[in-house]
Amino acid sequence: MFHPQGPTFRELARQGLSSTRRGYDLLAPKFDYTPFRTPDSLLDAVGEQLALLGPFARGLDLCCGTGAAMRMLRPLCREQLVGLDFSAGMLAEARRSLALEAPPPPSGPQVALVRADALALPFENAFDLVTCFGAFGHILRRDEPRFVRGIHRALRPGGRFVFVTLPAPRVLSAAWALGRGYNALAHLRNLLVRPPFVMFYLTFTLEAAHALLSEAGFEVSVTRGAFGSPYQRFVVVSARRE
Repeated sequence: MFHPQGPTFRELARQGLSSTRRGYDLLAPKFDYTPFRTPDSLLDAVGEQLALLGPFARGLDLCCGTGAAMRMLRPLCREQLVGLDFSAGMLAEARRSLALEAPPPPSGPQVALVRADALALPFENAFDLVTCFGAFGHILRRDEPRFVRGIHRALRPGGRFVFVTLPAPRVLSAAWALGRGYNALAHLRNLLVRPPFVMFYLTFTLEAAHALLSEAGFEVSVTRGAFGSPYQRFVVVSARRE
């Protein structure tokens, strides 16, 4: 499951008993060696889809983590690329990964990292592209409308919010049962241990996301078949701010 350089079981347990933010600060140095990081093959396939829509003047990667998606986005943005995360530890890893300490290249966008909450974005009419990968489980269902409204506000008219998700699994299927079982344990953990660690499955599925985005004023399109095995059920969602 984990790379030899990945976290030990004890380190994962310590992370799981911390708050969400503190947990990612602890996990950050080894995050890229875990299965929690979005695979490069999936990011590259999204990059191919974005290349058909771009290039973009200014891009924002929400919950950017260690910067994996930003490396894919960098050639697609002409002027600026911003990565936002609430974990100082993850941003420190992203800074190293993107070599932001080195002199900037002669061409390409200005790259910046911002520590902020994805539910309280400090931007308005600022970006042509917003992406988010592997972070929807950290957003409580009751907060999803606020999350979508913040993205709508951060985008310029005609800008796009692009992400990857799955259709909701069939009720009583193995995926449904595993997701519901994990979520029940996560709720129990948060009842017994403080501060809470927010991480749930079966969130922001295609159907739920489509409804939220449409209600917020996005024009939604879905691309299927962009990924090979074992990701063939994943879809790319492109939500255009009208």
